[in-house]
Amino acid sequence: MSDVRIGVQIQPQHADYAEIRRAVAAAEEAGADVVFTWDHFFPLHGDPDGKHFECWTVLGAWAEATEKVEIGALVTCNSYRNPQLLADMARTVDHISDGRLILGLGAGWFERDYDEYGYEFGTSPGQRLDALARDLPLIEQRWARLNPPPTRDIPVLIGGGGERKTLRIVAEHATIWHGFGDAAQIARKHEVLDSWCRRVGRDPAEIERSAGVSPTPGRLPEDVADYAAGAQALYDVGTRLLTYGTDGPDHDLGPLRDLLAWRDGLS
Repeated sequence: MSDVRIGVQIQPQHADYAEIRRAVAAAEEAGADVVFTWDHFFPLHGDPDGKHFECWTVLGAWAEATEKVEIGALVTCNSYRNPQLLADMARTVDHISDGRLILGLGAGWFERDYDEYGYEFGTSPGQRLDALARDLPLIEQRWARLNPPPTRDIPVLIGGGGERKTLRIVAEHATIWHGFGDAAQIARKHEVLDSWCRRVGRDPAEIERSAGVSPTPGRLPEDVADYAAGAQALYDVGTRLLTYGTDGPDHDLGPLRDLLAWRDGLS
């Protein structure tokens, strides 16, 4: 059995919910290990005012609509919900899904979300990272007080690559780290994360390494073999959760199937 896991981010934009639900069902049937959504209020690509659905309502529905696949957000914006409430939401979806939730978290970056929904954007990414560092212990403390408690130690995925703050927060709190970039960039971040783990007294092997998989630059994304080539490069530098993203209304799962075939061919 391979130690690699394959995820797909079913981006909740430009599609009716029925189309999103069908894509999730197809991804689970194909053999995906994780199905992610994202946490935004407007599309990030295409028509900026196109169709879009809210993250955690979607996750609650996915918890009922799926049976085996893990689910989560890549990633939840820490700014959008009180951390005590978010802990309870995550615990609830954990129970609905029978222990299949990953709590993905990030500091937030999409300014339109903040402006239109009345959240304070802040003056710098550093401020939002400080808020994430402040709120993670509150989430952990609330989990310990809830009745009933979570069904398991809910995995915490943190996304981002900042070497001074983000990776320190990952070393202190995360079960999974999700990074961005090519294999060389990811390898560099692994070294920095390992260093932070040593500084805070954490075994680096406790943190699963995750990254997004994209086609080879300059080549058509329809050439799905490019995704497997990118996955192999990331795998070679120690990444073990590899995720492909697809938006609506069609939600092309061809690259997902290519990645699953690559995963299943590993010894």
